[in-house]
Amino acid sequence: MAIKYMIGVDLGTTSTKVVLFDLKGHAIATANNPYPLYQDTPDMAEEDPEEIFAATVGGLTEVMHRGNVQPDELGGVSFSAAMHSLILMDENDKPLTRVITWADNRAAAYATKLKQSDLGMTLFKNTGVPTHPMSPLVKLLWLSAEHPELVAQTSHFIGIKDFILFRFFGRYVQDYSLANATGLFNIHTMDWDDRALDVANVRRDQLPELVDTSYQLTGLNANYAAVTGIDAKTPFILGASDGTLSNLGVGAIDPGVLAVTIGTSGAVRVVTDKPVVDPQGRLFTYYLSPNHWVVGGPVNNGGIVFRWVRDQLFAPEKLTAEQLQVDSYEILTEIASKIPAGADGLLFHPYLGGERAPIWDANARGSFFGLTRQHTRAHMVRAALEGIVYNLYMVMLMIEGITGGFARSALWRQMLADVFEQEVNIPESFESSALGAVVLGMKSLGLIDDLNVVKDMIGVTNTHEPNADNFQAYRELLPIWIRLTRKLGSEYQAIADYQRAHPDPNAHIAAED
Repeated sequence: MAIKYMIGVDLGTTSTKVVLFDLKGHAIATANNPYPLYQDTPDMAEEDPEEIFAATVGGLTEVMHRGNVQPDELGGVSFSAAMHSLILMDENDKPLTRVITWADNRAAAYATKLKQSDLGMTLFKNTGVPTHPMSPLVKLLWLSAEHPELVAQTSHFIGIKDFILFRFFGRYVQDYSLANATGLFNIHTMDWDDRALDVANVRRDQLPELVDTSYQLTGLNANYAAVTGIDAKTPFILGASDGTLSNLGVGAIDPGVLAVTIGTSGAVRVVTDKPVVDPQGRLFTYYLSPNHWVVGGPVNNGGIVFRWVRDQLFAPEKLTAEQLQVDSYEILTEIASKIPAGADGLLFHPYLGGERAPIWDANARGSFFGLTRQHTRAHMVRAALEGIVYNLYMVMLMIEGITGGFARSALWRQMLADVFEQEVNIPESFESSALGAVVLGMKSLGLIDDLNVVKDMIGVTNTHEPNADNFQAYRELLPIWIRLTRKLGSEYQAIADYQRAHPDPNAHIAAED
């Protein structure tokens, strides 16, 4: 029987999405299995690898069943995964830790020290990864200093995709794209960086085997083949990081085309044909495939801020939405849309979880500025959404200097057009990372000759032009927002130190939507 389908697996921060596509890029069946983010102590952000593995197996099983896919109709399974995850494995291949995610800030002090040294800039130039506690390199400095007993027991240092694939195939392998994001990989030699390994006190034999993003694994464990309905001979393509695949999945792989993504976190990215390193160390450079490198800046605070606004400021509306079985975020955007652009002078800095680009400060904290008695909750939600877009705009300015989920909201799309003063095109497929993984997998299997065929798959359903009335307001407010960002920077360390010294006794597990 001829191949009819491909599966894209997106191992995300809040959930694992598994999407069954036909060979024209149409989504046939989707499974989205969420899991909690564990925040037991200040700055912690961990996940349970077993929960993610169960979500992956469950998602594969679900789409195979819902799509009524016969085993010989499936061409392959290709992966996308969140960057910067770290798991310590013992000699029996059992996890010594949970998944330490990109959002974990416990290595902040070690990042600051490294960033202030000449060594920090040398490592950045070799690896393309800005010095920040998100980086597994910096996490290893922290673990070696504060948890040496765990490091001493570690046989392998891996990421979440490596964990999943080891369970499926019994091999530790890592693609160049995710290896690139560890801070241990040299983007010029395409190999582990000797200097970085020395700094992290890691041996090569403790890291996965390096392979290209098109690499295929076959011989799926018989038990999981039986559970999922996937033939054991079906190729599993390594794929790449979610950020780089998101660019591919929206068709933004030509030089100079800017892609903005907003999910739990967010990013602004552009593709180049070779590594481009920011001399100031503010932007990442990540590998996608030969002649495709993604340069940009990631932000910690995207949709997770919107979720905080909903849960903390609009709890009654959330409850009403649940009772009416409607999307609570649609209710909030409708409320925000009644407020004029600029939120009548209310500004919001969305740094609820520290920040990566544009300020690279793990101690950054959120704030409202300009509050008056005339401002309402509606103003606050509008200001929060605008603050996220302002932050992304600052990242775009950096990119110009050297070279999710929100696509469903018309208000968000218009905000992007107005703040960036650019036409915004929204692709038909919202699952860009999963589609990008599938297109990369199709090229690996020889089903397509060129990655650019993705442009024929995605289509464009919404185009937004800048609204002159709105961008005039943003032109006035953006300079104030940027100046305020710089002024607040001198106090972030002090307030973060206070919060760490006086932790919330009601630390909790944050269950993600």
